[in-house]
Order: sequence, then structure tokens, then C-alpha cells
Amino acid sequence: MRTLDIALHSPDHISALVNTTNRYPFTIQLRQGRYVVDGKSILGVCSLERSKPIVLEAYSDHCDALLDELQKLAL
Repeated sequence: MRTLDIALHSPDHISALVNTTNRYPFTIQLRQGRYVVDGKSILGVCSLERSKPIVLEAYSDHCDALLDELQKLAL
């Protein structure tokens, strides 16, 4: 598992995140406090607070391409 701290400041960031995560076959979750949502679900991602940091968890050892794509959302 690999993690990345991200921030979603706008609806465009949410859309970019979900579009990117859906291109990868492994499990991706977003964690914010005690809440965990599917990183490939637009409804799940929209349910998180945008004002607080979010931890993206990618359950694969081969997720460097994903993390490189999401660097623009990193804190």
C-alpha cells in the first residue's frame, strides 16, 4: 500500500481525481479522519469535506504512475 496526502479545492479537482483513479485496476481509497470512501466513486469523494486534508491509499506496489499523475493534488 502507498499513500499520498491530497487536497481537493474545487469540483474540477474531484473530477480529475475520479477520472484518474478509474483508469487503474487496483483498489484506491480516500481516508479523512474516521471516514473511508472508494476513490473511484464520485459520490463517495463528494461526501468528503474539501477544507480538510485527505489521505489517498493505493493498494498496489506498482502505483507510481498513479501517484505521479496525482502530484498536482498533493499537499
